[in-house]
Amino acid sequence: MEFCRRGAAMTEADQGPGAAAARFTGRPVTGERPGSGALTEVVLDGGRVVMVKRGDEPGSLRAEAAGLRWLADAGAVRVPAVHGHDEHWLVTDRVRPGRSGAEAAARFGRELASLHAAGAPAFGAPPPGGPEDAYIGLAPMRNVAGEDWPSWYGEHRVLPYVRRAVDDGTLRSTEATLFERVCERLPELAGPAEPPARLHGDLWNGNVLWGADGHAWLIDPAAHGGHRETDLAMLHLFGCPHLDRVLAGYQEAAPLADGWRDRIGLHQLFPLLVHTVLFGGGYAGQALASARAALAA
Repeated sequence: MEFCRRGAAMTEADQGPGAAAARFTGRPVTGERPGSGALTEVVLDGGRVVMVKRGDEPGSLRAEAAGLRWLADAGAVRVPAVHGHDEHWLVTDRVRPGRSGAEAAARFGRELASLHAAGAPAFGAPPPGGPEDAYIGLAPMRNVAGEDWPSWYGEHRVLPYVRRAVDDGTLRSTEATLFERVCERLPELAGPAEPPARLHGDLWNGNVLWGADGHAWLIDPAAHGGHRETDLAMLHLFGCPHLDRVLAGYQEAAPLADGWRDRIGLHQLFPLLVHTVLFGGGYAGQALASARAALAA
């Protein structure tokens, strides 16, 4: 009787990755392989493998699932199919690993340009069905629509993280004024106006998987409407295999505005400040250096 009572009271969070995979795929589970962090590979009856991710931040998996579906709807870059999610578990297809190469990188560049060109309703627009209060990694990220990129970027992608870093003691208030000056000058620093692009939003190398099919696959998005140069700036920040070929493919499909290389540091302020909030002072120095470089341009 005690066992039955415990089973009846078991919550979705307690069921484990195998139970979540079975529930969302409708298939029996034959095995589990713990992965890194919150990920588990689950083997279904018949041999198919799915990835099960545990998440405990309210709304985080809803935002991720909505982002994956929105990116997939563009029909551009490969994205793992979402089988289902709740407040604690997200189940997606597993990407069969392959190797990066110059041809695959150029193809990824063209596909990324196509993804961006699919557009968004506004800067800061969340994916359909996604919450305004989303996440980038473990950091909160608000998806609030803005009319133009410079004012929206300053208000919702730079200053919130500057304030939190000051509150945490990672940045001094005197250093915060440097970022405030950048935000004041964003209209002149931002380059030619562009329409909102459909962004992955957290496009560092770890979220680009090179598949056995010869394509790049995108995972773990912080998807929203933004400036296309932001995704490219993040690829520059943390590196990407054959980045020169990725950029060549991108330029072939959708040439970037003049001066885009000079604006890389401006777009890197967002991920650098997020990392400052999450991981501390080393990233604060990089963010400050990027802010100084932007003001000197």
